[in-house]
Amino acid sequence: MSGSDPQTKRRSLVNLMQEFSLPLLAGVVVSLILANMDSHLYHTLVHYKPLGDVALFGHPLTLHFLINDVFMVLFFGIAAKEITESVLPGGPLNPIRKAVNPLMGTIGGVVGPALCFLVLSYTVYSGTGQADTVANGWGIPTATDIALAWLVARLVFGATHPAVNFLLLLAVADDALGLGIIAIFYPDPAHPVHPEWLGLVAVAMGLAFAMRRMGVRSWVPYVVFAGALSWVGLLMASLHPALTLVPIVPFMPGPNHDLGLYTEHEDEEQHGHSPLEEFEHQLKLPVDFGLFFFAFANAGVAFGSINAVTWIVLASLIVGKTIGITAFSTFAERLGFPLPEGMSTRHLVVAGLVAGLGLTVALFVSGEAYSDAGPFQGPAKMGAVLSAGVAFFALAFGRLFRVDKLAPPRDEALEGPGLHTPLHDVAAAISSTVIPARPVSSTVIKARSGER
Repeated sequence: MSGSDPQTKRRSLVNLMQEFSLPLLAGVVVSLILANMDSHLYHTLVHYKPLGDVALFGHPLTLHFLINDVFMVLFFGIAAKEITESVLPGGPLNPIRKAVNPLMGTIGGVVGPALCFLVLSYTVYSGTGQADTVANGWGIPTATDIALAWLVARLVFGATHPAVNFLLLLAVADDALGLGIIAIFYPDPAHPVHPEWLGLVAVAMGLAFAMRRMGVRSWVPYVVFAGALSWVGLLMASLHPALTLVPIVPFMPGPNHDLGLYTEHEDEEQHGHSPLEEFEHQLKLPVDFGLFFFAFANAGVAFGSINAVTWIVLASLIVGKTIGITAFSTFAERLGFPLPEGMSTRHLVVAGLVAGLGLTVALFVSGEAYSDAGPFQGPAKMGAVLSAGVAFFALAFGRLFRVDKLAPPRDEALEGPGLHTPLHDVAAAISSTVIPARPVSSTVIKARSGER
């Protein structure tokens, strides 16, 4: 027993580091310290070419390229896995009707900050000739950092509060829209878009489908063969190759039901062995720790670079997200699609505030929206980094509004025919036709831990 104690302690430490996103946060801190102590050294390290002058399809193989365009393939692949599982029976998007309110909140969480960013950009930079350039960063505040949002939500609401799953669903759907925004609105400006190369992505999807039909029960061929074709197709099309696995992951055979997004304790009985589950189970640890290098390569900005763009990004994440999510989810309630039982307006407002944690994806989009040589990329990244401070505001407002307490049960009379609208019938029809209900054991519908 004593021989296993060191191993148990190491595992507990690793779990703790994953749960609190410590590698990502450490990367942010180290990059900020180095960038402000020796900016030249920092940029030399980030743009170091470990393979010399070797280039791939015209792209120098710098550390920045290897991290953002190769490693991040796995990060966005895991995000795609979460989205894929969420539509399975027992998942938060199945049946469709129960997902209407958080999905409306998701739309608000994109529209709100985007509009806020555009309004502030054209207001602050009016008459400078730079307004259009600044406004191109409207996609920066649209996504939410899933891991940090989940962590902060548990601290603010309590681990079992329905607002945690509401926010988690919102964050996953939010990132799905974020992937689309990156792919469509932020192509590589140095390489014109060549949509004909997307045919190679279609071939990759066909290969993944064929492997599924042939009963391939390992995730590796899907990533190595179909993923490689998809990566080359996106790179040659001048769309971001970090999205390589987004069209491939849905073809990996998965469980018959969603096991949940984050579970408290996972053992071998709870962990499935489908290719989709194994994909995350085997890669989540290296991806979580690899985020240290992503943060290091992207978050290193000088404090002296802070300007109006920093505050525009931060205001759009905090104010735009909160107002957008609150407004759209409230509108969904008016249409007859209520918040989850136990949530009220005060919970919704604080959940919207927590969704303003945009660290990871906001950093990523900042690097795509503005050029390295321009005056706006550094300030925008600083705004993304400072969004981590939303956690303190959320904790303060959570205590003020006592959001750890469940809202009282809704009056059954008020939830009867008076709130039934034709949209309920439409949602029910879609749900029963497109995604048939399947029985799910109550033991598997739970939240999933940081370790898989």
